[in-house]
Amino acid sequence: MTTPTTEATTEATTEVQLANGLSCALPSDSPLAKLLKSQRTWAGPDAKERLKILRGAKSVAIVGASPNPARSSSFVGTYLQQSSDYRLYFVNPNADTILGEKAYPDLASLPEVPDIVDVFRKPADIPAVIDEALAIGAPTVWVQLGIWNQEAAEYGESKGLTVVMDRCMKIEHARFHGGLHLLGFDTGQITARKTLR
Repeated sequence: MTTPTTEATTEATTEVQLANGLSCALPSDSPLAKLLKSQRTWAGPDAKERLKILRGAKSVAIVGASPNPARSSSFVGTYLQQSSDYRLYFVNPNADTILGEKAYPDLASLPEVPDIVDVFRKPADIPAVIDEALAIGAPTVWVQLGIWNQEAAEYGESKGLTVVMDRCMKIEHARFHGGLHLLGFDTGQITARKTLR
């Protein structure tokens, strides 16, 4: 009588993070692993912490700033020029000037280390921007609304950076300073109240 042999199958597994903070290993090609991998488990600074970041900052570098007035980086840059006291630096290696200011090719070329690096680049470019910010000693990287790279955010935090991601700096600044209501839209309210800058 022969005993049946069992073949050992080695299946590739992946470690996934659950919403409760726990993690587990699942087969890499399983639908559940793919679903959990795509879910956002990183939260970043809450509203009070974001307000503290904005109030404590004196300078902002906008990476991926565009001279095209129709681009979102131009809207944010214009708003920050008109509604804040931040020293602004526009970073774009393909432009000489943006919104009437000198444009810089990279973060290392700036005359000072910015308090916030506001990023308008695609998700795949975020790790390189984080490395640049770390190299110059910038304390905060703020990744613009609609842009998400969780691994890059976790990496930046592990190196001591404060990372804000998928948030518009213009909306957040205006919301905290009375210019927008909770969802970020202009309320049309006229007030004599002096806004904080």
